[in-house]
Amino acid sequence: MRILLVEDDVTLGQVVRQSLLQTGHRVDLAVSGAQARHLWQVQPVDAVLLDLNLPDENGLTLLREARARGDRTPVIVLTARNRTEERIAGLDAGADDYLGKPFDLGEVEARLRALVRRAGDGQDVAEVGGLVFDRRAGRFFTRQGDGSVSDLAFPSREFAVLAELMTPPGKVVAKRFLSDKLAGFDDALGDNAIEVFISRLRRKLIGSGATIRTFRGLGYALETDAEQAV
Repeated sequence: MRILLVEDDVTLGQVVRQSLLQTGHRVDLAVSGAQARHLWQVQPVDAVLLDLNLPDENGLTLLREARARGDRTPVIVLTARNRTEERIAGLDAGADDYLGKPFDLGEVEARLRALVRRAGDGQDVAEVGGLVFDRRAGRFFTRQGDGSVSDLAFPSREFAVLAELMTPPGKVVAKRFLSDKLAGFDDALGDNAIEVFISRLRRKLIGSGATIRTFRGLGYALETDAEQAV
């Protein structure tokens, strides 16, 4: 999952960012409204954690602008726990949820998963052939005909590519979208890097009943072996 974290408290922002990085997410940290506006518009993200009290403007301005341009990215507003009026204002402006400060880092992770799941196909588990993705657990595994399962482990970027192809299965995902999604703001990924990730994933998926199909000029999609053969 790629997350935009908007928090002017640099210490708190770094703590939250490191926690999310350790669980396999890509996180861009913005400490001002101007920086957040730029990052939000130039890179695709799965969710936004938005503090309202920014040094240069109110975070609600950013939220209203995003909704006005049709951006439906899930947004969690970060607010002081006793500021009921802030929570109401955030929800009225288009926020999907809110978290009161101080908050538990585990709860941040859980709420992000829930929001992105609702914004996608709403399912906790996706399957292609014998390949299974448990979004809630953040786990890939294969299911055999006898009912046994085997976990699959992937480096963080390969995991992110496969998770994107599974949300939902069968959709065509553009190479440029994957590149933008996986790269940091100052860490661009070229098309060759995406092709390497796809090649590695194809090898690791052998025997799972699922494979990655290339649609030239369009991108990649995850299909069953039977669909690939057609």
